[in-house]
Amino acid sequence: MSRLPLTLAMSDYDHVRDFTQGPVEAEGIDLNYLNFSIEETFYRFTVHREWDMSEMAFGKYVSMLSQGDDSLTAIPVFPSRIFRQSSIYVRPDGTVAAPEDLAGKRVGVPEWAHTAAIFTRGYLTHQVGLDLADIDWVQAGVNEPGRVEKVSLKLPKGVRLTPAPERSLAEMLLVGDLDAIMTAHPPAEFERGDSKIARLFTDYRAVEEAYYKDTGIFPIMHVIAIRREVFDRHPWIAMNLFKAFEEAKRRSLARVQEVTAPRVPIPWCFDYAAQAKDLFGEDFWPYGVEPNRVTLDAFLRFAHEQGVCHRRLAVEELFPAE
Repeated sequence: MSRLPLTLAMSDYDHVRDFTQGPVEAEGIDLNYLNFSIEETFYRFTVHREWDMSEMAFGKYVSMLSQGDDSLTAIPVFPSRIFRQSSIYVRPDGTVAAPEDLAGKRVGVPEWAHTAAIFTRGYLTHQVGLDLADIDWVQAGVNEPGRVEKVSLKLPKGVRLTPAPERSLAEMLLVGDLDAIMTAHPPAEFERGDSKIARLFTDYRAVEEAYYKDTGIFPIMHVIAIRREVFDRHPWIAMNLFKAFEEAKRRSLARVQEVTAPRVPIPWCFDYAAQAKDLFGEDFWPYGVEPNRVTLDAFLRFAHEQGVCHRRLAVEELFPAE
């Protein structure tokens, strides 16, 4: 029996590699794997739908779904997840030394619907107690000008968001036109070790662990989206893909925890894995709905409060019943 050819574009994560490049297979599927940068993958699939399935920004997916665009569906496989208190950048000599200091300031984001920024703003609202209307928001590319919003927004009353298409967030932060920026991709100056830009939280791991213990939220950045027309013709692919991703992840987590001969070139990687297991549980990178319900529900609440989602979605609307 012939297998169904499907093309998937996504990043080369260790926890998907056993599926995207073998030896794990999805039953009935002949997979063609494409590996581009995250930015290119997202843009080409979100705007042009150039392949059957793709890694996709969670914020874009839920925004489109809330606006009645059901041209995509997704499976609860989350290749990228990361806490975002570490993604707030400031000038060490600036006026922002604590998250409370952001009130009354000018803060930049790459896009309002940027998944990382949605989680960060949710933290500022619900844990810090800031009103998003008390901040002047600026939207621009992180290191290069020209970035624009890719979905329609329904901003809350009183929230001000000003596009700055001719400038970059990093430039504006450095010259003092911004007081802070929130971005998944760090400013280039920070990556080069320039001391003019620093994280707001130098002890971000302690802050993020405390956040998880307090809320149960382990932020999800990306999902695996499928063109609806492909899924409607072959609904069985959803579970078969999920099983393959789950098996690839299981093998990856086993490699990280190998003690006798570590498979990951990070000293004490098995000890870090043990710490993660203590905090998150046996499966410390869970897929599926129920193990992630707290995070999924919180994200949908944040996205609706912030005008990324035009209506309040339920978790059950995100993924097909299959």
